[in-house]
Amino acid sequence: MNKLISMAILAGGIVLIVVGVNATNSFNSDVSRFFTGSPTDKAVWMLIGGIVATLIGLTGLARGGKQA
Repeated sequence: MNKLISMAILAGGIVLIVVGVNATNSFNSDVSRFFTGSPTDKAVWMLIGGIVATLIGLTGLARGGKQA
């Protein structure tokens, strides 16, 4: 995997994690947490997607793909 692509995926994953954390602290998640005990599905999926993308990006960088 190309290092440039790996860095882009890593950056996107970090952004998704930050947005997901902010979404879990939103008013909608507070209301959802009050009734269901968990934050909104959107917040959870952003966190999961961010973690997966970050791991893929780190794996691509660790493997030392071709230099762009």
